[in-house]
Amino acid sequence: CSYNEWDPLEEVIVGRVEGACVPPFTVEVKANTYEKNWPFFAQYGGKPFPMDHMKKAVQEVEEFCNILKHEGVVVRRPEPVNWSEVYKTPWFESPGLYASMPRDILLVVGDEIIECPMAWRTRFFEYRAYRSLIKEYFQEGANWTTAPKPTMADELYDQEYPMRSVEDRHKLAAEGKFVTTEFEPCFDAADFMRAGRDIFAQRSQVTNFMGIEWMRRHLEPKGYNVHTISFKDPNPMHIDATFNIIGPGLVLSNPDRPCHQIDMFKKAGWTIVHPPMPEMPDGHPLWMSSKWLSMNVLLLD
Repeated sequence: CSYNEWDPLEEVIVGRVEGACVPPFTVEVKANTYEKNWPFFAQYGGKPFPMDHMKKAVQEVEEFCNILKHEGVVVRRPEPVNWSEVYKTPWFESPGLYASMPRDILLVVGDEIIECPMAWRTRFFEYRAYRSLIKEYFQEGANWTTAPKPTMADELYDQEYPMRSVEDRHKLAAEGKFVTTEFEPCFDAADFMRAGRDIFAQRSQVTNFMGIEWMRRHLEPKGYNVHTISFKDPNPMHIDATFNIIGPGLVLSNPDRPCHQIDMFKKAGWTIVHPPMPEMPDGHPLWMSSKWLSMNVLLLD
């Protein structure tokens, strides 16, 4: 069972970067990346990430696993998958992406594992890498729920999403406009933050209001409260590097992405901590993320 982000860590799934492929330059990928990187996706979409970066990534992940094991944490890994293999549904065809981020696809709430539907077409079949683990946890007593799988038809995406610059991102986000529509529920687990019986969620480029509402209707009968919060964020995608709850009533809040509902937390007596600015150099290749990955921490104890 797991109810929050800060209790002593006993067991964890650490992803694999082997076989990761660059996502094709589709509208949902464009909306979640910065314009300086668009030529990279246009050129290498559907192909493996550069080998020199992959080698370094594998080494880092393996060393991370070693550190966790030496701290007494049980480390589990997803199965290797050939992500370059193109699959086809009645609505689209796409290669895969990776299985490097279990936090994106699996949400543990109490004794329940929720397999989230995702919003990128490259991640439609990402659950395959985790199914053997999930079945094992199920056989050991965990409850297992698979959220409704979206078709990811063209209607799920604003095909004319008018984004050309960071300024456009700010304006669109402030207006509540995202590349994903409300055609059907979609959400990533990483847009939800657990704090006991309270779960906080954000509407983002990959999590729509229908997805949050599905989660609310699923969890509230079990005694959980699902709260929707928002931020001054030009490109909301996953809440971890924006608002990270690291203890009872203690939250890391990104100073560049202030929470619109922060007074709610202050009135409840929460301690708001602003982390230091990241020191990552501007030239570091962050194809799908920002320097604020420094906020995305894993608590061991």
